[in-house]
Amino acid sequence: MSKIKLSKKYIYKICKEALKEDLYPSGDITSKLLNNTNKIKAKILSNSSGIIGGLDLAKQTFKIVDKKILFKIKKKEGSKIKNKQVIAEIVGDVKNILTGERVALNFLSHISGIATQTNKFVNKVRKNTKICCTRKTLPGLRAIQKYAVNLGGGYNHRFNLSDEFLIKDNHIANKNIRELIIKAKKNRKKITVEVDNLNQLKKILDLKFDTVLFDNMNVKNLKKGVQLVKNKYETEASGNVNLKNIRKIASTGINRISIGSLTHSVSAIDLKLEI
Repeated sequence: MSKIKLSKKYIYKICKEALKEDLYPSGDITSKLLNNTNKIKAKILSNSSGIIGGLDLAKQTFKIVDKKILFKIKKKEGSKIKNKQVIAEIVGDVKNILTGERVALNFLSHISGIATQTNKFVNKVRKNTKICCTRKTLPGLRAIQKYAVNLGGGYNHRFNLSDEFLIKDNHIANKNIRELIIKAKKNRKKITVEVDNLNQLKKILDLKFDTVLFDNMNVKNLKKGVQLVKNKYETEASGNVNLKNIRKIASTGINRISIGSLTHSVSAIDLKLEI
C-alpha cells in the first residue's frame, strides 16, 4: 500500500506518448494556420471546485512542445481549488501553447477528477478507515491513476499481480480455499483472502494470513465478520460502495474500503485554458 511517485523520466515518457496521439503524422495543422509567432499569456482556470493534480505533467507537456514556454504554477499540487481560480499561467508562442493545450488539460482534468472523488470518500469516513483504489484502472495509466488517489488522501491496493497474494472466488472455484492459503504461506508475500459469506470465513479462522476481504456483504454481516476476526487479520470491504453507504460500511470497524469506481469511471474536473 505504498504511495506512488511519478519520476521525471516517467512523466516525460507518458507526456511524449500523449502528444504523439495528437501530432502524428502531420502535427497541429490548425495552429499552423496562424502566421504570427506572437508571445502571449494564457491561464488555466477551474470551472469547478476540487483537488488539483497533474501539474508536473501539464508543465512537461508544454516543455516538450516548446522549451521556451514558461509554465508558472499558481496552485500547489494536491491543494483544494475553487471555481474560477487560476491554476497556472503560461507564457510563450501562441501556436505552441495551442498545440499542447488539450494534452495538458487531459492530464490535469483526469488526475484532478480522481483526486477529488477520492477526497469525498475520505472525508466521509473515520481517520482509521483507509479508502483504497483497485486494479480497475485504464490500461497504461495505472501509475497516474493510483498517484491521483494518493493526492486525494486515499491509499493504493496492490499495484500488480505480483505484489501480494489475493485469493478470490475464481481461484477458490478451482481449488480448496485452505489448500490455497497453505500453499501461499510458503512464500513471504502478503496474503489477502476474499470471502463471500461468513461460513467461508469460519472455515479459515485458524490459519495465519494477513487480510480478509469481505466481498459484497451487507452492513449486518460486515459487523459480524469484523467481530469474528477480532483483530486477528486486517479487514477490507469491497463491492457496491458509494458516497451514500460509505459511512455505514466504515461504522462496522472495517480497516479499509476498496472502491473500483475511483479509477474506472470517475468524472473529470472541468478546467479550461484561456488566452
